[in-house]
Amino acid sequence: MKANTLRRIVNLWPPFLFSGIHVNRISPDYREAEVQLKMHWYNRNYVGVHFGGSLFAMSDALYMLMLINVLGKGYYVWDQRASIDYLKPGRGTVTAHFRLDDTVLAKIYANTAAGEKYLPVFPVDITDAKDEVIARVMKTLYIRKKPPKPG
Repeated sequence: MKANTLRRIVNLWPPFLFSGIHVNRISPDYREAEVQLKMHWYNRNYVGVHFGGSLFAMSDALYMLMLINVLGKGYYVWDQRASIDYLKPGRGTVTAHFRLDDTVLAKIYANTAAGEKYLPVFPVDITDAKDEVIARVMKTLYIRKKPPKPG
């Protein structure tokens, strides 16, 4: 599937659509993505800043989707766990960037070559319009090379 098609589909995914989360870009090679969340009345918390669940949801599934497309059908890729640190109140438009570089991919290939599971951790900084980090998400993915099909 083309990256732009996947981007459109993800933007219609109800947890993103109804939270105001928007995937602005997925690079054609699936190695970069950008997600934004604009402040609306429906994604503010009681004290008038971004609802923490929406900030957390911004990071959901992006690395998994990117790696599924980069690694191909020969790998299992799942989100395994995540945690978030709220560093300062989020106001206005906030952004999260996702990147897979050659070093990260080389580690994945090396650690899964024998069929072992690999649990890399991907940090995701959510920044405000001043490029200040307002929250940091730590995403742990489960990656394993699929065994050869008998036959």
